[in-house]
Amino acid sequence: MPGVHRRVDELRLDNAVYAALTGPHARFAQVRGRVLRYPADVAPFFALPAEPTAEDWIDAAHLIAPGAGAAVLPIGCEAPAPWQTIHAFEALQMVEDRTGGIDEPEAVVLGPADVPEMLELVRETNPGPFLNRTIELGTYLGIRRRGALIAMAGERLHLDGWREISAVCTAPTHRRQGLATRLMGAIRCGIHRHSERAFLHVLPTNASAIAIYEELGFSIRVRRTIRVMTPDAVP
Repeated sequence: MPGVHRRVDELRLDNAVYAALTGPHARFAQVRGRVLRYPADVAPFFALPAEPTAEDWIDAAHLIAPGAGAAVLPIGCEAPAPWQTIHAFEALQMVEDRTGGIDEPEAVVLGPADVPEMLELVRETNPGPFLNRTIELGTYLGIRRRGALIAMAGERLHLDGWREISAVCTAPTHRRQGLATRLMGAIRCGIHRHSERAFLHVLPTNASAIAIYEELGFSIRVRRTIRVMTPDAVP
């Protein structure tokens, strides 16, 4: 029954950060008990098991520096005191319903030497978190014109069977040329070579991006709240 198999496969996406850090991204995991997080300069996420206990929350507090915060996907329960939510926002998780995409001859693979330009493009366009070491999470592709980086897209979360497309952005002076769509196509080609599927997250207010993703064969799987949380100082 293909439909049942697909739903089971998608269950990993319910706690995607946990699935990534206990799977293909285990090499990045900072672990305490059953709680995991990415290094703060790689990605801003931490993850708890599906039904966190009071001990899990204590362990999570030890993984986050006093006065700092980290993002967590839906946790299914209220966080105990003294945890606080610094910021919360809604996001749509979209998954591809059909494979697609073609290689993009103008795309170049971006590496550590390109990070300063990538960070500048992110500051200019605000596609979501991209940090000094985010590039280590997967393949990132860019398009250059006259030597300048004007568009990019890449892979962030990687879990069994899935890779997340992230940091899709184009410089304001080069928009409406289909550059982001072309880069997404190239990233998807790479994902499909690994016999995996693509997913992504987008703000529900970004109607234009949602429409483009739907045209590319993505559909909304779930709407979720992402919380940036902080504990009190840990002795």
